[in-house]
Amino acid sequence: MSTAVRPAPPRTRLVALLTSTDHKHVGLLTGATALIFFALGGLLAVLMRTELAQSGLQVVSDEAYNQLFTIHGSTMFYLFASPIAMAFALYLVPLQIGASQIIWPRLALLGFWLLLGAGVFMYSGFLLQGGAGKAGWFAFDPLSDDVGTPGTGQDLWTLAVILAALSGILQAACVLATIVRRRAPTMTMLRMPVFSWSALVSVLMVVTSYPALVLAMTLLYVDRTTSAAVYDGAMGPIVYQHLFWFFGHPVVYVVFFPFLGAVAEAIATNSRKRFFGYPFMVASLLIFAALSMAVWGHHMFTTSAIENRYFALTTTAILVVAGIEYFDCMGTMWRAKIRMRSSMLFALGFLALFLIGGLTGIFVASPPLDYHVHDTYFVVGHFHYTLFGGTVFGMFAGIYHWFPKVTGRLLDERLGKLHFWLMVPGTLLTFIPMFVLGHDGMTRRISNYAADRGWDGLNTLSTIGSYVIAASLLVFLVNLLRSLRSGTVAGDDPWDGHSLEWATSSPPPQHNFDELPPVRSYAPLMDLREERWRS
Repeated sequence: MSTAVRPAPPRTRLVALLTSTDHKHVGLLTGATALIFFALGGLLAVLMRTELAQSGLQVVSDEAYNQLFTIHGSTMFYLFASPIAMAFALYLVPLQIGASQIIWPRLALLGFWLLLGAGVFMYSGFLLQGGAGKAGWFAFDPLSDDVGTPGTGQDLWTLAVILAALSGILQAACVLATIVRRRAPTMTMLRMPVFSWSALVSVLMVVTSYPALVLAMTLLYVDRTTSAAVYDGAMGPIVYQHLFWFFGHPVVYVVFFPFLGAVAEAIATNSRKRFFGYPFMVASLLIFAALSMAVWGHHMFTTSAIENRYFALTTTAILVVAGIEYFDCMGTMWRAKIRMRSSMLFALGFLALFLIGGLTGIFVASPPLDYHVHDTYFVVGHFHYTLFGGTVFGMFAGIYHWFPKVTGRLLDERLGKLHFWLMVPGTLLTFIPMFVLGHDGMTRRISNYAADRGWDGLNTLSTIGSYVIAASLLVFLVNLLRSLRSGTVAGDDPWDGHSLEWATSSPPPQHNFDELPPVRSYAPLMDLREERWRS
């Protein structure tokens, strides 16, 4: 009689996945949830751009547009960008540092469930009579109080943001503790791969800045549901802005750093060289993280409630350390025999498009210039080049690079390159017109504009660009589904990778490693290959 064990029924496997404390499963659950919200937020963006393509109201009402605007921005910050960064860290950091498991895995799993609950809360507002939250992703007081924005939808939005922030704090704490406590015996801090360093500075900023968001939103909820009047008074709105922006600017780098690390790994691997200037990269990441905690006030230049010169100085200083990171990436590619795979294309796209965001950041870092473009579409263009050009292009560089490690299969390179060559012109066409519109005075957060301003043409171009981006994402979805079902088997190390995750099977076993190779540098597998060549 056969004693073979039958596979568990699908429902049992699904329940096992949803309750697993394996860091890889938690990372995949968090990442998949974030990508679903990315798709939903993208749909809202396309609706907004369709409304703005021409002057006048064509698609939605003013109130409906405010809901779209609020939930789109909130989705991209709270439900996509930060969670997808945490997903990469949860999955990859233990593998890269030679750990068998993450510390406090149940807290990491709780973080996933809090994220899912945050999304349900936020989007359920659309089902209510008063609609979803409509005070913007920033919810400035007094616009967001129970008089400025009444209704249960805004209450649910506030609770959703609290849950999303707590999710990030829990998962970041798990990654941070794992780096500190569970590195392989010979894995010193200065032997960690660049991605693990980028994840480290990211989670450090999460655990120090996200509590301010939890406090700001908790006090806002108390104000909305009781007579506490915490934010009342002349300085109440300013206090709210200080709390919010103490989170609101570091979060830009929370989602930037892990994908800078992903880009660095993709560039080094595709260049077939060690990452250039590793100690300078580590130092720049640490200095960058420290400076990023001291720049929140540049969002408040026009309030006359801060010392503008100080925040202009700290903001401008960031450009120096960012330049080091760019030079390190370019130095890695110098005289290299580069393999122009999809991961490399998206890495180069990341460098080019984020550079536009960084250079335009010089303008808004100067108070006199910021007075001119504050709350205009110039700022929208600027932060979309940093967030979309940075986070999304870096994310896709990481996905194309590590997909074979996670699934054991390769993504199709032809579809990957088509995805890239659609997304680049779509991004340029969508966001470059915003700089011109902002300079000409088109304000943010509006659903309509006067026909005689001459903005229809540029807004139409921007809307066409958003459709091209949507088409590129559909190509990626087709590639993802086809590759999961019938993609080419990848093998354990299809790229000749440099770090420890490529020393185990694809996908990795539950315990991650059967044995670890010696770790003598931040590129241990390249060390082994060089030893074989010499012998």
